[in-house]
Amino acid sequence: MIPMAKNYYDILGVDKKATKDDVKKAFRKLAQKYHPDKGGDETKFKEITEAYSVLGDEKRRREYDTYGQSFQGGGGNPFEGFDFSGFQQGGMEFDLGDIFGDLFGGRGPRQRRGRDISIDIEVSFKESIQGGTRQVLITKIGKCDICSGSGAKPGTELESCKTCNGAGRVHESRNSILGAFSSVRTCPTCEGSGKVPKEECKNCAGRGVLRKEEEIKITIPAGIDGGEMIRMPGLGEAAKGGVPGDLYVKVHVKPHAVFKKQGLNLTMEMPLKLTDALLGTSVSVTTIDDKTLEVKVPPMTAPEQTLRIRNKGVNVDGRAGDLLIHLSAAFPKKLSGKAKKLVEELRSESL
Repeated sequence: MIPMAKNYYDILGVDKKATKDDVKKAFRKLAQKYHPDKGGDETKFKEITEAYSVLGDEKRRREYDTYGQSFQGGGGNPFEGFDFSGFQQGGMEFDLGDIFGDLFGGRGPRQRRGRDISIDIEVSFKESIQGGTRQVLITKIGKCDICSGSGAKPGTELESCKTCNGAGRVHESRNSILGAFSSVRTCPTCEGSGKVPKEECKNCAGRGVLRKEEEIKITIPAGIDGGEMIRMPGLGEAAKGGVPGDLYVKVHVKPHAVFKKQGLNLTMEMPLKLTDALLGTSVSVTTIDDKTLEVKVPPMTAPEQTLRIRNKGVNVDGRAGDLLIHLSAAFPKKLSGKAKKLVEELRSESL
């Protein structure tokens, strides 16, 4: 069974229009109530702190409102990279991200994860129907190609980090608004790897990652609608000693001069002369795949009637929609004397 996505607004008991201060106040009240050291529910405490790690940060909140819970990429410490410095007591500031870090997924630090990024692309209507590929050049934090992300000069070795003695994490004890806490955090020197280069890579200054341009190949699925997102796991920004984030591609579809999309069906408008609607006719229609069809319009076709051409719509995973042709009567702007006389004769026939 697929788990239901969490509604962080409901968890904190705030409205989607709540201000940052409203969110902070709601979290502090619930944190006091459910903290495990005060006899509270640890599961509930984890849930509200996870919700605040998203809604209390403007960028993460925007991403959550746009993409839902999936933007986090799943797993990991929800406080990774989050700024809790707004909490003060007695003139002292507390980093609640560190305080709560050991409550999520065990007592050790979680593997670092790169930042998710998003881009927008525009595709033609035909590409959105048939699918295709697109090459884009983006600038992001990526793994250093010279040292392969190790941060060490090629040909040199790594050595044990002296700050954490190779453990990749350091222990800290501190007081907070919720009492005294002992926490485990990622070592700031080796960033959790437990190793540091004896000689730093000159290309990335020992960081293992750097900002660079990268060409990305995007596969556009057939039948995609404008505004939909394509998630590309692992193509976001890199993190030294960790896993990269994801790339989200928002697709914008150019309107077509003839066709519109309705689910798997394609629709088009076709005006008919009055004589063709009465007597019937045959018209040529160019489909979305540039093929020409001869479509027969039966005699006495009423205005606003729709002709259905089977299997000429959107084809996705073996399912094909139809082409719907909406017919309408095109009235002439002016009648010649001869045409007017003929229409008068039709009126005498009660037509």
